[in-house]
Amino acid sequence: MNKYQIALKDTFNNLKSTIPILFGIILLISLIINMIPESFYSKVFIGNGVIDSFVGALFGSVLAGNPINSYVIGSELLENGVGMTAITAFIISWVTVGIIQLPAEAMLLGKKFAITRNVFSFFSAILIAIITVLILQLI
Repeated sequence: MNKYQIALKDTFNNLKSTIPILFGIILLISLIINMIPESFYSKVFIGNGVIDSFVGALFGSVLAGNPINSYVIGSELLENGVGMTAITAFIISWVTVGIIQLPAEAMLLGKKFAITRNVFSFFSAILIAIITVLILQLI
């Protein structure tokens, strides 16, 4: 077996293990979207880019996960009228900030490092979200 066949086999195996997870997330999101009234989004995300990015980063920090799932959730949020700054901050913090895994990170890498990294990542997510949306508006 050459290296291309090995890479193809590994890719197929990764895809095979990812599809059930992605399918489960889509089902879970559909359930949550139907349980949450549409008025919730307009109450939480008020249309102010800075405040919405802060709220999006908060949700992403608490509900940490992998990037593939964040794109699916972001798409659903966009369809429900949530602004791009909030969604971008959500996606960035979803992947980079981890409130749930903070105790394990602190134990493995040190408390000071873990807290500093998470705080820096949280505020970076907000800043990057605002800059990204501003750039997209210019294009």
